[in-house]
Amino acid sequence: MWYGFTKVPERKKNFLNWMKAQNPDLVSLQELNGYTADKLKADAAAWRHPHTAILKESGFPTGITSRFPIEEVRRFREGFHHGLLRARIKGAYYYVIHLHPSNWEIRGREADLILADIAKLPKDAQVALVGDFNTFSTNDERHYMKTSLEPFFAARDTKHKEKNLRDGKLDYSVIRKFTAAGLIDLEHSKRKSGYRFTGSFPTKIQKLGDHGEARRLDYVFASPSLAKRVTRAEIIADDTTWILSDHLPMIVELTNQQRPKDGK
Repeated sequence: MWYGFTKVPERKKNFLNWMKAQNPDLVSLQELNGYTADKLKADAAAWRHPHTAILKESGFPTGITSRFPIEEVRRFREGFHHGLLRARIKGAYYYVIHLHPSNWEIRGREADLILADIAKLPKDAQVALVGDFNTFSTNDERHYMKTSLEPFFAARDTKHKEKNLRDGKLDYSVIRKFTAAGLIDLEHSKRKSGYRFTGSFPTKIQKLGDHGEARRLDYVFASPSLAKRVTRAEIIADDTTWILSDHLPMIVELTNQQRPKDGK
């Protein structure tokens, strides 16, 4: 949401209209800065979602909204830079992700905590990890080979005392943890012939400073049983979404979703 629309408030109208047009069943949101539970509930009503949950009301909150009841909400703060929100909806567990923005080691520890929690779920649980992972996948490595991302992050690491690079290279270890655990990278799994890499960040929205070249930071991972139901998983890059936020949105479609006619 790019700082909860606090940077450019006039963006919000277009965002709400776009969301309403998508007619979604579930929505995962990051950077709900300045939001309260009531404010998220009011926004969700614009896309006809009566059920909402927010991680916190300070810093960089995440949130989830749903056409269906949200159950077993859990909020994790210890060990996470931004925190972690987990909820069960229609029998599946959804983890709303926002990993550390500038330290691969911390992201790795956050990934370990997420996988440890998944291991505590029922054996055949359907699981989805949704959000901003702030890191790189080997599935995209060939798209980064001719970029200047490594010099870009090297400069950031020096100037801001960050830890984006691992031994001077882009780090792929965090995403490998999830794939090694058997989780499926849905967007990658549904790429078709003629696929054109756009990444999910940065967009064409006006922001101060240099934000580097295109890269995919936003993912949906699913357990194999849930992944089998996926018919579409796509980062949406069009004239509207390029300027909705500083990240592009991603849409995933599943089979066997029973949607009430009254939208409730």
